[in-house]
Amino acid sequence: MPHPFILLAEDNPSDVKLARRAFGRTGNEHTLIVREDGKDAVDFIDQTADLPTLVLLDLKLPRLGGLHVLQHIRKNPRTRCIPVIMLTSSNEVTDLHRCYSAGANSYLRKPVDYADFEVMIGLIVRYWLETNLQPTTT
Repeated sequence: MPHPFILLAEDNPSDVKLARRAFGRTGNEHTLIVREDGKDAVDFIDQTADLPTLVLLDLKLPRLGGLHVLQHIRKNPRTRCIPVIMLTSSNEVTDLHRCYSAGANSYLRKPVDYADFEVMIGLIVRYWLETNLQPTTT
């Protein structure tokens, strides 16, 4: 069985650094793979033999926005069951509705405070990686 990993599509280096630190503190065995723009995230998903256990997707990404990445994941039978969490700073109700309509499993706003961000990451790990049952991908 391949080593499990989480795909984080995030273009803000500070947010990537915070996510790496927060995930490191959870003690989970998942590797965090980072792609800094939507096009790279799509290419990675399409080209990798092993699929991520979870995708954390920023809404506002360069080259290809997070909504388009989500739509790409959902239209492919190989990837459509991967849980996708929109992790964004957007507070726009229209963004929320568009993401859920496109198949997002969750829509979370990034907390400003690091301690709150770390708590959120801990909750994500406990629910999506430890509690939630997922179909196996082939």
